[in-house]
Amino acid sequence: MNNGSNRVLDELAKLVTDAAGAAQGVRREVETAFRGQAERLLNTMDVVQREDFEAVREMAIRARAENTALLARIEALEALVGQKGKAPSDTPEKPAASGSRSKKA
Repeated sequence: MNNGSNRVLDELAKLVTDAAGAAQGVRREVETAFRGQAERLLNTMDVVQREDFEAVREMAIRARAENTALLARIEALEALVGQKGKAPSDTPEKPAASGSRSKKA
């Protein structure tokens, strides 16, 4: 009788192992189906993928830095031009020429 109970326990253990393997397979199938459905849903919602978002974010950061540098450069050039424009000139301005001509009599 000892042999018979061992055999039953072995068969039961084998059955449980097979059931666990089948459960894992079902779990993988459900995960795959869920991911596929989630991707389809996100694609219909026009949601941006993470890689694309990060790439655009980096471009925006670089553009901001470049704009800040260009603004500083423009302000420096405007200050330089402003200093030159305020310097007094040594030559007096010429009066405007009159538009009247002398008439011959």
